Amino acid sequence: MGDSKVQSAEGAATQPETAAKPLPFKQANFLHSGIGGAAAGKKNRTWKNLKQILALERALPWQLNDPSYFNIDAPPSCKPSKKYSDISGLPANYTDPQSKLRFTTIEEFNYIRMLPTDVVTGYLTLRKATSIVS
Repeated sequence: MGDSKVQSAEGAATQPETAAKPLPFKQANFLHSGIGGAAAGKKNRTWKNLKQILALERALPWQLNDPSYFNIDAPPSCKPSKKYSDISGLPANYTDPQSKLRFTTIEEFNYIRMLPTDVVTGYLTLRKATSIVS
């Protein structure tokens, strides 16, 4: 045990390995901010929950013109809005010229043509579209 020589696999005596060289990308004096805490002279970090954060933000002197999550307006989209079938909810490529309802397949078109006027008006009000123009 007290031997300073180490036996290799071939049985020949070799010198013990010297201390590992420090890696060039590591700093020898680095101390992680979470390690040490009060012992290293640093103040422990106290975490705030959401309720405390919101209370602190409400206490700040906000002006009426200051941006917040409630008054930021996004510009209108450059892409056209997607259109969905009023019957199935699938992406619709077609619109019935008579009832103005959107549909995807010929079966939906036949179903739309059999619907009474009050049901068609109900579908259009669900979509927030104007009613049928006769």
